[in-house]
Amino acid sequence: MAYPQAQLSAEELKKALLTSGDFLHLTRSHEFSMAAVNFEVVCRHSSAKTKVSVLDTGILVFEPLSHSSSKDIVLSSAVHGNETAPIEICNELIKQVILGELHLEHRTLFIFGNPASINISKRFVEENLNRLFSNGHSIDQGQGAGLINKERHRALLLENTVRDFFIAGSEQASLTTSKAIERFHYDLHTAIRGSKNDKFAVYPFRQNKPWVKAQLQFMLACGINTILFSNSPTTTFSYFSSNEFDAHAFTVELGKVMPFGENDMTKFLKVKASLSALISEKSLTLPEYNDDDFSFFEIDQIIDRQYENFKLHFADDVENFTDFPIGTVIATDGDKAIKTKKQGEAIIFPNTNVAIGQRALLTVIPVVVNPE
Repeated sequence: MAYPQAQLSAEELKKALLTSGDFLHLTRSHEFSMAAVNFEVVCRHSSAKTKVSVLDTGILVFEPLSHSSSKDIVLSSAVHGNETAPIEICNELIKQVILGELHLEHRTLFIFGNPASINISKRFVEENLNRLFSNGHSIDQGQGAGLINKERHRALLLENTVRDFFIAGSEQASLTTSKAIERFHYDLHTAIRGSKNDKFAVYPFRQNKPWVKAQLQFMLACGINTILFSNSPTTTFSYFSSNEFDAHAFTVELGKVMPFGENDMTKFLKVKASLSALISEKSLTLPEYNDDDFSFFEIDQIIDRQYENFKLHFADDVENFTDFPIGTVIATDGDKAIKTKKQGEAIIFPNTNVAIGQRALLTVIPVVVNPE
């Protein structure tokens, strides 16, 4: 099926969603803009009503109408358009709520980040969207400053959408309860290459705040036991929500990039079940915390490409989290040799196809943490 397709009116969008629940199809048909529309749906199992608000293409909010929400949840995917498994997971959850198959307990914002890149089956169109948050859309990152392409405009729109969503949740809560709303943002991805640890999550820099044990337990419930702790600010989507709104946030990597229709969705049953429970249950039953269940890493070297002749010194099929002996040359950039420096130092997210000045490789080392 070719995308994009003919634009639909608000009433036509509403009818199409109520019939199929397929928000992904409509997003792909309207890759740059979509009419705003609001309607209500009823859960077949609980008779609870949910307000559905399509804000723009790829952006949809669910709000329970029968009770106040104690959590504000953001589930984003397609920040990179060729990372299809998370897109399919989120679209199925959206479909289940719209068609009345899944009860909604908490306000939930679903985001398909970069619809135009979904339609061309590429990571991005002009610029990596996941380097454009926390004002990254307006500064010069080697390609010029300001809102110079559609991905930068999209990053600004997504920032404002998340901000409005969290603020509205707090305002609603202040009218109905004295309890603070708990905020969440799970930004779902897949990696360019395979990994020794098939699924892993990046825990954004916490600005001297502790790592939260319950969040690690939730990752484990999703089938994710490898956690990478970031130790500095970044321009990723998950860091934006964590830093700006104190949301529980992760960049979640769910295996390797695959085309639509080629994902083995049985590998994501725990992920989908846990996300479904997160939005549909008042509280979660999580596995008991045990350090031995996890592999913890922290970022050691951040290697940005500085020259055209940047080169990796390992094969394309070397997996994420592969470690090298101390002193191994893992990359060269111009005349500079980049070597491993510490015991157990491993590579992650290697990518030579980045702009000058952008990250081409990280190294990570095993660590021991003490979450609260």
